[in-house]
Amino acid sequence: MSGHRFKLVVFDFDGTLVDSQANIHSCMVQAFVANALPAPTIEQVRRIVGLKLEYAVAEILQQDGDWELACAVSDSYRQAFIKARELPDFHEPVFAGVREMLQRLSLSETLMAVATGKNLRGLQKSLAHHQFADFFVTLKTADDGPSKPHPEILIQAMKENGVEPADTVMIGDTTYDIEMARAAGAAAIGVSWGYHHQDELLKAGAHCIVQSCDDLPAVFTDLL
Repeated sequence: MSGHRFKLVVFDFDGTLVDSQANIHSCMVQAFVANALPAPTIEQVRRIVGLKLEYAVAEILQQDGDWELACAVSDSYRQAFIKARELPDFHEPVFAGVREMLQRLSLSETLMAVATGKNLRGLQKSLAHHQFADFFVTLKTADDGPSKPHPEILIQAMKENGVEPADTVMIGDTTYDIEMARAAGAAAIGVSWGYHHQDELLKAGAHCIVQSCDDLPAVFTDLL
């Protein structure tokens, strides 16, 4: 991957690097039930992964103005996820080829960052769990600005590394990632293995969709 000219490669986390769908759905069900609400389906949860938590819950609730309830469910979700992570059988699989891809990019001295809807504490725990922390120079999370698809956290990542939008590429699995990248002026690559359909990613403005991590070298070159 050393032949590409992108200076900053920014990844989404859930649905792009790791498959956290089962854990997110399980904890979301627990949070809704704890607040005497109907449990959301896995498809409902798939649709909102990537948003800041309170906005994600509000999207599922579809109850305009009841921000207090959305916050209460979000707090329950955080408690459920903390407990789940402490269990000995906690499992959060890495997607095929991700570790090798990060290693190759690291060897090419490419700057890498994460821009995610998770909070910093959750992201750091996940990075430590997978031994990914050393790959990334910048972590931008829900603690740093508005929810995706607002471009603020991606703009921050570029500014902190002194990189222009034309030299930045965002890789993600949801329309929120793609819309954020396009709004920030960066290139946008969608992945086929995540939580939103490929046609949705293209409609949102993805320059292309990759079917595997091995496709990235050629795609990087093509985009330039």
